[in-house]
Amino acid sequence: MQPERPLASPCVAICALDEQDICIGCQRTAAEITLWGRMDNAERRAVLLRCRERAEVSGNFIPAP
Repeated sequence: MQPERPLASPCVAICALDEQDICIGCQRTAAEITLWGRMDNAERRAVLLRCRERAEVSGNFIPAP
């Protein structure tokens, strides 16, 4: 069995932090962006879940078609 490939960054190239230091493009905090490259997939999945929750709360969540 092959090892699991690292999850891709959720960056959408709209890189600007809001007043809470959350990227308006990917919904990650500045700390999450900085640490992404050193996270394992379990940590990345947790970040992606928080990103989705932040997007839903802020009204920026766009469901896939």
